[in-house]
Amino acid sequence: MKAGDHLFLIDGSGYIFRAYHALPPLTRKSDGLPVGAVSGFCNMLWKLLSDARDTSVGVTPTHFAVIFDHSAKNFRHDLYTDYKANRSAPPEDLVPQFALIRQATRAFNIPCIEREGFEADDIIATYARLAEGVGADVTIVSSDKDLMQLVGEHVSLYDSMKDRQIGPAEVREKWGVGPEGMIDLQALVGDSIDNVPGIPGIGPKTAAQLLDEYGDLDTLLEHAGEIKQKKRRENLLEFAEQARLSRDLVRLKTDTPVDLDLTALVLEPQDGPRLVAFLKGLEFSSLTRRVAEATGTDAATVEAETVEGEAGSAAHGPDLDPGDADADADTKAVGARASDAFANGAWTPAALAAKRSEAAAAGTIDHARYHCIRDLETLKLWAEEARQSGLVAFDTETNSLDAMQADLVGFSLALTHDVRDASGAAIRAAYVPLLHRKQEDDLLGGGLVEDQVPFDEALSILKAVLEDASILKIGQNLKYDWLVMKRHGVTIAGFDDTLLISYVLDAGRGNHGMDVLSERWLGHTPIPYKEVCGTGRSAITFERVDLEAATRYAAEDADVTLRLWLVLKPRLVADGLIAVYERLERPLVAVLARMEERGVSVDRQILSRLSGELAQGAAALEAEIQEIAGEPFNIGSTKQLGEILFGKLGLPGGAKTKGGQWSTSAQVLEDLAAAGHELPRKIVDWRQLTKLKSTYTDALPGYIHPTTTRVHTSYALASTTTGRLSSSEPNLQNIPIRTAVGRKIRTAFVAERGHKLVSADYSQIELRVLAHVAEIPQLVQAFADDMDIHAMTASEMFGVPVEGMPGEVRRRAKAINFGIIYGISAFGLANQLGIERSEAGDYIKRYFERFPGIRDYIEDTKAFARQHGYVETIFGRRAHYPEIRSANPSMRAFNERAAINAPIQGSAADVIRRAMIRMEDALAHSNLAARMLLQVHDELIFEVPDDEVEATMPLVRSVMEEAAMPARAMRVPLRVDVRAADNWDEAH
Repeated sequence: MKAGDHLFLIDGSGYIFRAYHALPPLTRKSDGLPVGAVSGFCNMLWKLLSDARDTSVGVTPTHFAVIFDHSAKNFRHDLYTDYKANRSAPPEDLVPQFALIRQATRAFNIPCIEREGFEADDIIATYARLAEGVGADVTIVSSDKDLMQLVGEHVSLYDSMKDRQIGPAEVREKWGVGPEGMIDLQALVGDSIDNVPGIPGIGPKTAAQLLDEYGDLDTLLEHAGEIKQKKRRENLLEFAEQARLSRDLVRLKTDTPVDLDLTALVLEPQDGPRLVAFLKGLEFSSLTRRVAEATGTDAATVEAETVEGEAGSAAHGPDLDPGDADADADTKAVGARASDAFANGAWTPAALAAKRSEAAAAGTIDHARYHCIRDLETLKLWAEEARQSGLVAFDTETNSLDAMQADLVGFSLALTHDVRDASGAAIRAAYVPLLHRKQEDDLLGGGLVEDQVPFDEALSILKAVLEDASILKIGQNLKYDWLVMKRHGVTIAGFDDTLLISYVLDAGRGNHGMDVLSERWLGHTPIPYKEVCGTGRSAITFERVDLEAATRYAAEDADVTLRLWLVLKPRLVADGLIAVYERLERPLVAVLARMEERGVSVDRQILSRLSGELAQGAAALEAEIQEIAGEPFNIGSTKQLGEILFGKLGLPGGAKTKGGQWSTSAQVLEDLAAAGHELPRKIVDWRQLTKLKSTYTDALPGYIHPTTTRVHTSYALASTTTGRLSSSEPNLQNIPIRTAVGRKIRTAFVAERGHKLVSADYSQIELRVLAHVAEIPQLVQAFADDMDIHAMTASEMFGVPVEGMPGEVRRRAKAINFGIIYGISAFGLANQLGIERSEAGDYIKRYFERFPGIRDYIEDTKAFARQHGYVETIFGRRAHYPEIRSANPSMRAFNERAAINAPIQGSAADVIRRAMIRMEDALAHSNLAARMLLQVHDELIFEVPDDEVEATMPLVRSVMEEAAMPARAMRVPLRVDVRAADNWDEAH
């Protein structure tokens, strides 16, 4: 969608209501099926589409969608349990027509959209704002006053029954306020139909007068005590919170998660034969003739479609809105959804998830049913069963946590004959030992245990299963198994990962490890690894475990994994998160595994030289520290350091830990250093040097793989609440880039001979995401103009021209820009800038005054998080903060800051995930040999042949800058800085 396009959004639920009451009862002659509402709906929709093709009528839509209520229950019921409580059940003859109307919409080749937990109005509001964001016009076909808050320069309502366009002037004429005042007006007046309480005694006229005088609801309530009319004043004071609640109930959500983006709403021509067949099936003779004529279809040659009501779908009856309070008498409210009998019998995703969860909790895991497969014929039978059933749980057993060096000791499988059976009772699991060794032969190197499946033959059978995309492989933390098998010449195709499914569903709610998930969902505690392999000096690797114990342990892993999949997979659909899993998580498994397999070259000599330099620097600092302290002491001893700082020197701010020692945490030392104390500053510098030496220059050579001679980090997809990746063994994401020493460490990461390292780094992506989600006009324009965003901010805040701006002024604006994203306090900003807290507070206040949309974003985000317990990225990823309602102020404040930041950081993380997922195919399509090696926050690092650098850099930039498309059209352009050099530091 682009500027100049025109989107029609049809309030499908309102259409159903009007169609039902506008026509006399009608049944299909052949079987008596009620179809009156369907007939009215189809006729109204056909007229709209006919007018759309007639350019003489006026407005011609380019995009078109019909929006329905999914059910009566939505998020507003969590705010107010009595919301819409006074609505009665729909008429019995309307119930079977709900599904038919949805079928009709699809027969007209029109997108049919609904979302569980949200009202049709919320979806309409979201699409309207998205369309506005790209400069398109929107016509909402409805006369519902709830939608009038959306009306503006590019958005209007159209009452098709009265052929009347409703713009800002019509809203003001009708209600006495413009569209911008409709939310506050409805909050005051309430709505008896929706059971929105409002304030007693205040009608539309009075509400409009009050808002005209005081401007908005908050100002009115603040000055309620000044109201002259006694009863009105008392009601405003007594029911103030009720008005605020009402405002939350009537305010439409403009960020409802939607599965179809704007490009999917393009108005396509009607498929004449398909539509005629559907209409003939409903026996709508007159409309069939008109459609056939208009589409050039010979109706006589088209066979009638068999059209039947769908009980399961009928359960999702629309939340029928009777419209305005002054609507005609024949259009009274008739209720919200189908009867409970339909709902209880529906096999919805939510119902399936509930049944699976209930069955899993009631089921038992029986180790006696596990098998140890020790011959090829039995293994072949299990492989065939996997092929027949279409899915198998799979897990490897190895002798190392390092997938790049682990030997495959054995593998386990779990099967079920019918994955649609909620009980999961048919699960069978087995372990296939391959290279187990006798424990008694440890000193001699160990001989193989007898009667194991021959390794090569077993691998051949397993390869056929794992590489068959038609067989779904189910694993837990499957990236490890993927990489182990890849090293053995097997590429797993077609898989699900229960770790990632749980992460998508419940990020922030707890750990996603198999043992934790098993206890949470199955009520079963799996056998601990240490129980079979021991701990400490007596620990053995898995190849030394006897086969009986190995079978119990390994087969249980596969069994539990399959049971978890049965429970968790339906929740993805029920919770509307299937797209997040399918587009952001599952595809990244293989991408990251290949990156880990490639590794990156490091120069041992550079690391050795740096280690010496760091040792010398630390020694010099140590001498200075002890001279300032006036005595020698162990700087690494927190006890001795505390005694020096707070005992001997008597520095302020000392606090003791529960153990009775002085606290010498990094924050304590930073605070003292910021206050001008020399010794704490030296300690901070010494700690940094020694940490860099021990963590990187000394440790990195130990991570060099003996065969590849490269360093292979391991990425975790499910370790952060926001979706950011983390790396370990070694952690390459914490190398400081703002210090000279940190940059020197990056010089040790080098390209192979004949290659360059190419670094592609998103420029200020989190600020760009903030500008997008908070819709800050100044920031959006600055990014569009490719301005220096920090200089622009400083100019806005401090009135200083961008040209010739002092560096200190820009630095302060930069600190505020980034600090706001992380919910920085005046205290934190003061420490960062070295200024008084009051001055920092003034800066933050001025920032919100200049960019009020950011304050709105923060408050809206906190309110959403408190209501739902989670926040969402622009791609629908959820980050849960269950403690945001905590009674502990510190805990609550921490969760609020995290919730504010999560949509920004998480959206940025999702963007780079999308880029990584697309990158390899894009490179292959262009016949480029570049290899993606590392991901570090907003940066991707590639190794590229020298003669392909110039061709690779623009392609990488293009993929990354367009990564959000087509799912989201960003209001600001994404920018990527791409450089090539011989080492990482020079390329960054």
